Amino acid sequence: MTSADSDITNTRMHKRRWAGLVFISVAVALIIVDSTIVNVAIPSIVADLGISSTQVQWVQESYTLVFAALLLVFGTLADRYGRRLMVLLGVVLFAVASVFAALASTGDLLILSRLIQGVGGAMILTSSLSIINATFRGRERAIAFAVWGSTIGGMAAVGPLLGGWLTTYFSWRWAFGINVPLGVIIIIGILYAVVESKEAGIPRRVDVVGALLSVVLFGTLVFGLIEGRTYGWWLSNKPPSFWTLDVSPIPFVFGITLVALAAFIAWGVHRERQGKSTMLAFGLLRIPSFRNGNIAALIVSLGEFGLILSLPLWLQNVLGYDALQAGFIILALAIGSFVSSGFAGAFGNRVSPVTIVRVGILAEIVGIIIVAFNITPTAQWWQIVPGIFIYGFGVGLATAQLTSVVLKDVPLDQSGQGSGTQSTARQIGSALGIAILGTVLFTNLGAGLQAKLDARPEIPAAAATQIVDAVVDSAGGAIPGLDAQSADVAADARQAFSDATRLGAFTAAGFLALGFVATLRLTGSGRREEHLEK
Repeated sequence: MTSADSDITNTRMHKRRWAGLVFISVAVALIIVDSTIVNVAIPSIVADLGISSTQVQWVQESYTLVFAALLLVFGTLADRYGRRLMVLLGVVLFAVASVFAALASTGDLLILSRLIQGVGGAMILTSSLSIINATFRGRERAIAFAVWGSTIGGMAAVGPLLGGWLTTYFSWRWAFGINVPLGVIIIIGILYAVVESKEAGIPRRVDVVGALLSVVLFGTLVFGLIEGRTYGWWLSNKPPSFWTLDVSPIPFVFGITLVALAAFIAWGVHRERQGKSTMLAFGLLRIPSFRNGNIAALIVSLGEFGLILSLPLWLQNVLGYDALQAGFIILALAIGSFVSSGFAGAFGNRVSPVTIVRVGILAEIVGIIIVAFNITPTAQWWQIVPGIFIYGFGVGLATAQLTSVVLKDVPLDQSGQGSGTQSTARQIGSALGIAILGTVLFTNLGAGLQAKLDARPEIPAAAATQIVDAVVDSAGGAIPGLDAQSADVAADARQAFSDATRLGAFTAAGFLALGFVATLRLTGSGRREEHLEK
């Protein structure tokens, strides 16, 4: 190829980068769509496979857990071997795992498939952000992140409706099968429009020890938070078969978490002093925007994603909506996110990104509070939708702009590691949110329903315990069936589930308030780079 031919090729690919941005965004949206589809399909999955409430959490968490644990690993690998390559491999793996999920015959097989999906999702997310960070600079970056957020918002709008339609008229299994044709479209688009990029200079060796420590750290933390209510936080309630001590295994699990955290930090600092690569960008943490932005992202994500676990369960098991109707209601969140992403793109170069982030978080808090006050067993859809829309509007404002704030001062040659770090902060927050708020939901559901049934002398203690276990273990799926046995007991169950869902919503709002406080440490307009490049 001559120099002229090379210049022509480069010019064509430069023009295609905006089309490439869309396909990259759709690849990330594939992850979002899958999550929203699964949320709507959970009640049908519970009914079909007979999974417990703990397995319900693991269907969500197995994906998020692996996702969070491997983001740092794939951020480094993407920088070394190629960011486009990593996205393509991630999409292929995600699509293959979706086939296994669609064919799962038990809850355990579904959870295993979700674990594999998490690996593919981690490859996609960190590499896609790294591509955007490496491809667009200055004023174009604000536009690029707005397009990224808008595309995700638009695709997220498809998720609840698509999942509800497939689940109601076909099967929840098609909620996973739909990922295959989407994956094919994404692969073709990325091969056509995205240029490969990787770290300049001599490739760094992957920090294998740091990778293993990060997996142990995040894995034990989320496991302890989810299984604490099952095995007991201190004394053993229902110990696993291999456990013989009176003390619950959960304190020991958290002990491993603390040891892994200390070892991860010590090992990373040691390697950094030797000039070697590390899983976490410890050097980047010296950049104020990067450090403070990651703290805010973690806390905000903790408050954002926990609500998504409980709302579809409450809508279907308490209010009696089917999966499609629940999808239409949750669609308000995606519409709000899509609208606000366009708003952020229009004002991204006029208003400080930090200001947009703060306004977004405040909107999320207001939206959740509106939803919380309307969570009752007799609520109507029109009472819930405005709060969900406002909440989604806030999510759209905060998501893309917070990402831009975190990465704006990261050196180009460390964009993969920086993207992996900020994505990990978000996913850790998401995992903790689902674990903590899921525990809040099911713990308070069990305690609240038990208290209501204990107040009914006509119900024997053994029968009351059996009813509580059935409602909690089915994640509320047993509630409709209680109507045939006792209308009063069914009413108690609906009230207890509503009370627990409301408490979870207020807890989520509290975490978002902490996230807003964390953003007060973020300063500057985010335009320093733009002025330098004019």
